Amino acid sequence: MLHKTRGIVLKTTAYAESSVVVHVFTEKFGIQSYLINGVKKPKAKIRLNILQPLHLLDMVVYHKDGTGLQRVSEARQLPLFQRIPYDIIKSSLVIFLNEVVYKSVKQQGPDIAMFEFLYNAVIWLDSSVDTPVNFHIYFLLKFTRYLGFYPALPKSVDKFFDLKDGVFTPHVPSHAFVLHEPHTTQWARILACSLTDLPTVKISNNDRRVLIRKVIDFYRLHIDNIGEIKSNEILEEVLN
Repeated sequence: MLHKTRGIVLKTTAYAESSVVVHVFTEKFGIQSYLINGVKKPKAKIRLNILQPLHLLDMVVYHKDGTGLQRVSEARQLPLFQRIPYDIIKSSLVIFLNEVVYKSVKQQGPDIAMFEFLYNAVIWLDSSVDTPVNFHIYFLLKFTRYLGFYPALPKSVDKFFDLKDGVFTPHVPSHAFVLHEPHTTQWARILACSLTDLPTVKISNNDRRVLIRKVIDFYRLHIDNIGEIKSNEILEEVLN
């Protein structure tokens, strides 16, 4: 049976000579794997260049419950990106964020709230003229809401953030997974702010490197088998 759905590309893997398997977070069915034949051929109906990380798709798919590999009847990029493919900062952010998202939501079923967050965040990143340098930290902290470990905001006496328990605290935890000042306040400011206010959050390059590594630790502590995140090192070089 054919279904229309929006989708967000998470990973594309070569399959045979001219085909690929594409892992897509779909609005209607959650994460699905689609076998798409002939994408590398000159006259391909669906071209490989629309199957890049976090590309947004308008799809017509065949869906059968219990089937490992599904099929795609039609797919087009919608909306077309205006800036991400041509902006080194935006494209580097997308590669990094895609890696974390893909490793965080491996078996995700339908989740409209999570889908809308991802979809709208990618559209905002593409449409913004200037890229806030803290966008990736903002994105990943806000994304924890949909993964189930979004922290409550701190009280005035809380000077530390316990990454293991996911809470702000006035006392130093007995383990090493902790944020100290000024990183506790910076973390809290990003948690509390909106996208429009994000450019007002000023953080040095050194502090930003600390924060993103702590965000990755936060994910590792709360998501089983997330594995190593590698693309943040490239992103740090680009942002510097």
